[in-house]
Amino acid sequence: MNLLLVRHGETAWNREGRYQGRTDIPLSDGGTEQVRALALRLAHLPIDIAVASPLSRARETAKAILVGRTTKLELDPALAEISHGQWEGKLSTEVERDHAEMFGVWRSSPGRHAPAGPDAETLGDVEARAWPVLERVMAQLDGEQVGLIVAHDAVNRVLLCRILGLPLERVWSFRQAPAALNVLSGPSLRELQVVRLNDSEHSAPLLRETLHRAL
Repeated sequence: MNLLLVRHGETAWNREGRYQGRTDIPLSDGGTEQVRALALRLAHLPIDIAVASPLSRARETAKAILVGRTTKLELDPALAEISHGQWEGKLSTEVERDHAEMFGVWRSSPGRHAPAGPDAETLGDVEARAWPVLERVMAQLDGEQVGLIVAHDAVNRVLLCRILGLPLERVWSFRQAPAALNVLSGPSLRELQVVRLNDSEHSAPLLRETLHRAL
């Protein structure tokens, strides 16, 4: 069984370093090009199941990947980005200035219980809603079938931490670039291996993928 775990393409708020969370910000022109490049790269692969966050940046990324296929796209709100509460719409520099202590915890070692802003979710909240989606997709795959999940930075990080056996304190120990591709493979959910992590070859030169300070 094979699972493609994808982050949506870049948005204008990503480029600005602005927290977007649940705010429905569309793909930028650059993000659209990233997604087209990823879709071209994956064009030869059959995709048997496809699930995406309903936020437009993830939904449109998934739809671009599925062009030319008959696979039905399912939208699941459990894959939506982490809620940043009062931080949404603010630049990371503004958040760092106005909420220094909370921001420091969030950007260093948030773990399972630290909120991603005032009135926001925690990474534990994200895991509780997103992991069952991955379980369900894997349960529907058989043999060499391929599933696709298109979600967001924090969602992907949480899922990957669990698969890799990393505590959520290590959530910042790897990257999820815009339109990043993660490939997971194994005979069962318990035996999933990460074959590719944050693969951005289709959209950025090696060591030059876009790094953002906000989700």
